[in-house]
Amino acid sequence: MSLQTVNDLLKKHKLVEGMLHNQPMPRRKLITALVQKQHMVELRSLLARLTAIEIGQILHALELEDARLVWEQVEENRQDDVLWELSDTLREQLVGDREPHCGVGQMSAFELVEGRLSKVAITCRHDLYEIKPIWIDLLAPTKAQRQLIGQHFGLELPDPLDLTDLEASARFYVEDQHEIHIHSDFLLDREGKSRSVPVAFVLSGDMLFSVRNEELPVFRLQRLRARTQPGFVSDSKDMLLDLYGAEAEYSADALENIYEQLESVSKKVLSQDISDEEAAEILTDIAEEEDLNGRIRRNMLDTQRAVSFLIRRKLLNPTQLEDAQQILRDIESLNSHTAFLFDKINFLMDATVGFININQNKVIKIFSVASVAMLPPTLIASIYGMNFEYMPELKWMLGYPFALGLMTVSVLLPYVYFKRKGWLR
Repeated sequence: MSLQTVNDLLKKHKLVEGMLHNQPMPRRKLITALVQKQHMVELRSLLARLTAIEIGQILHALELEDARLVWEQVEENRQDDVLWELSDTLREQLVGDREPHCGVGQMSAFELVEGRLSKVAITCRHDLYEIKPIWIDLLAPTKAQRQLIGQHFGLELPDPLDLTDLEASARFYVEDQHEIHIHSDFLLDREGKSRSVPVAFVLSGDMLFSVRNEELPVFRLQRLRARTQPGFVSDSKDMLLDLYGAEAEYSADALENIYEQLESVSKKVLSQDISDEEAAEILTDIAEEEDLNGRIRRNMLDTQRAVSFLIRRKLLNPTQLEDAQQILRDIESLNSHTAFLFDKINFLMDATVGFININQNKVIKIFSVASVAMLPPTLIASIYGMNFEYMPELKWMLGYPFALGLMTVSVLLPYVYFKRKGWLR
């Protein structure tokens, strides 16, 4: 429908242009320009409502002359997105040697040079021609960047934001061209705000591709180790296993921090006096540590599934297989530690809630004692509030002070009794 609308606008444009061209009238050029401008405004309005993919399909379906006319009406800030949807031939016909801009994301390729990783920044298509990387890392890539890498190496790189399924068939699978796709979650614990960052890995031949939207400490650490330690990695599968191993180390450090935080919280909980405000803050701290502990456990289980998948696919050599099994053993020990921390968190949570209940019971006890102490004076006041004609103290001059004194004594006696019994503590 969009293609038909574009064709209709182009036909009207050509028809009006031809009619006005054959009419000998004054100010013909001005009228022609106004009519053409009206048609182009309609065309620009239509293109603004279409996606880059739809515009690319329309340009491929048009004659070259019409395609050039339509291309001129595409908004400048959308031209790069549209160029990625065009074939190389049509792109050269429309814009010559112009390369579509990739965006603001970082693309890095890593080669093995004398046993160390050497980083090569990728800024355009030409940077890929003379390198033989074992790892290509994309940080916060745009669709254009993913297409640039994918087209050059003949594969399709996914968007990490789409990696939310928990099913194994969606997170670990093999494509028709024997590309291995692994979707994992990596921990990011920064300034007390922890979250899981999805990362897409693709093993294709001797290369590892990683796609993520945030910088992760694990990736920085592995790049540093591989650059400074000769022989730290030998191929792409080594790189992937080392990333998973570093994730286990990073999670272990995070668990140690949780234990330290819980130790600090337990000292407050087990102190003799704790107010409701302090208890509320403690509950907040415990809830944060419980959330982080649960996220670590989930990520470790996810890593365990990924490493087990690599072992089942029989992709690893004997040395790598031993490394993978060691990672699984580390994960098992971490899972046991998270279970211990869950028990400690539940204990501290119950203890804190218990202290809150004790404080509330103290308040209720005070109200109960006060209500019991006020019963005798209430009884006395109700007796002397009766309206009987014949009452002994009715005309007595000291009757009013006597009643007040009697009520005071009836309050003091229960108070002294309760205090001696220790019920007011």
